[in-house]
Amino acid sequence: MRLSRKARFAVTAMLELALRQERGPVTLADISQRQGISLSYLEQIFARLRTGLDGTPMPSFSDAIDANVITDEQLWRVAQYVRSLSPEQPPRPQDVIRAAVVVQLPAGPDDSAWATVEPAYVPVVGQIVVRPRWFAPAVDAVWVQALHDGQTLALRLTWHDGSKSPDPAWDEWLGRMRDAMSDGDAPVAAEQGPDRLHVQFPLRWSDELERPYFLGGSTRQPVSLWRWSSVGDKLEEGTSTGLGRFTAAGAGNASHSARYDRGEWALQINRALVPADSTAAIPFMPGRAIPIAFFAADGSNGEDEVRGAVSAWYAIYLDVPAPPRVYVAPVVAVLLTAGLGLVVIRRAQQRGFNSVRGKE
Repeated sequence: MRLSRKARFAVTAMLELALRQERGPVTLADISQRQGISLSYLEQIFARLRTGLDGTPMPSFSDAIDANVITDEQLWRVAQYVRSLSPEQPPRPQDVIRAAVVVQLPAGPDDSAWATVEPAYVPVVGQIVVRPRWFAPAVDAVWVQALHDGQTLALRLTWHDGSKSPDPAWDEWLGRMRDAMSDGDAPVAAEQGPDRLHVQFPLRWSDELERPYFLGGSTRQPVSLWRWSSVGDKLEEGTSTGLGRFTAAGAGNASHSARYDRGEWALQINRALVPADSTAAIPFMPGRAIPIAFFAADGSNGEDEVRGAVSAWYAIYLDVPAPPRVYVAPVVAVLLTAGLGLVVIRRAQQRGFNSVRGKE
């Protein structure tokens, strides 16, 4: 039987706490996304539990079985539980994120309307191009959903994060990260920062233009950037000419709502398709694919505006609202067909009536 998400998070949190206390700065693989371990077959999971993995914190349970602490049957049950946490197939990235047309947009990230929207999987990896580079990102994927009503675009972004940063319970973890990453490009922050999620678009776009530099743009081709921070639950809009080089816009066009629940952030951002200031933000035109990219950072992991996880360019496509004639034409066709049918029936009845009268 599958456990609730709350129960799964509790088990994962306890295991991760034990690893932090005994093994140093090591996090568990996010098996809910089939990452870090092969979960294709139940037998593979059981073998790893039975023998462990050399060179990793994964212990062997063979001694526990030999000492009759647990049984083979119980270990199989653990393997079945672990397998239940993982999808049948690994998530696959989608090049295009589709925004369907709806009459009413969801009120927030937990609105039940989002349950009917297929999320797009966007993998993110450590930012190892611009100094200070980061080889140990905490976030490995962002899930994206999108809808629009012809006036406003709504994005729902979710990602896994073990802490709602800053969190004093993670101070020890940050200290161990500082020790482990001491030979990097720059020291890790002494204090936890906020969790961050950035969404970027080209400031100008047409099919003939080259996409800007994916790491926050450049002075030659700036990007339009939305920057969300968990401290103060703040969303800023502006332009960027590279990682850490952000200029806020005078007046924001977007609104947002965020929540953190048992290791997962969910953020909904709404913005009018046509911005108030077209020089600082891109318009969203239905029927046109627009490049989109993401940056995520975990403040408890020593990450900031440069150190974090980045995605490549993807695209978001807004469905074109159906014109009124799409709905009117079928109604008119039905009425005409019904009217024509009545005329045919009426004439047939009239001929039959005349024929009867002629025979009389």
